[in-house]
Amino acid sequence: MIAKETFIDSLLKKLKSMPVGHYYDVRSYKRDRGFYIIKSEEDEYCLLERGFFEEEYVANFDELTNIFKKLLKREFPRSHKLRIYNMGEASECIFKKPKRKKI
Repeated sequence: MIAKETFIDSLLKKLKSMPVGHYYDVRSYKRDRGFYIIKSEEDEYCLLERGFFEEEYVANFDELTNIFKKLLKREFPRSHKLRIYNMGEASECIFKKPKRKKI
């Protein structure tokens, strides 16, 4: 778990050394909201927001800071600790929205 105040710096350090095709899963303390960060090319990242909003972003490394600030305000307004999971190589299942059980 990482404190919200040091989250952006910590995550940017991890993203520099991440290989292409791998991704991180960032979650709130309760694990109910979050987003994925996928390194699709050498200097291109895909962010999938899965929480209050369902959006996708494509950005280079320099644009990530502004997107992270926006996501922290929107997805984690009252969280003080965040979880970062190294998920390994990305598969197609994370791009799909989870199917809900119909009653």
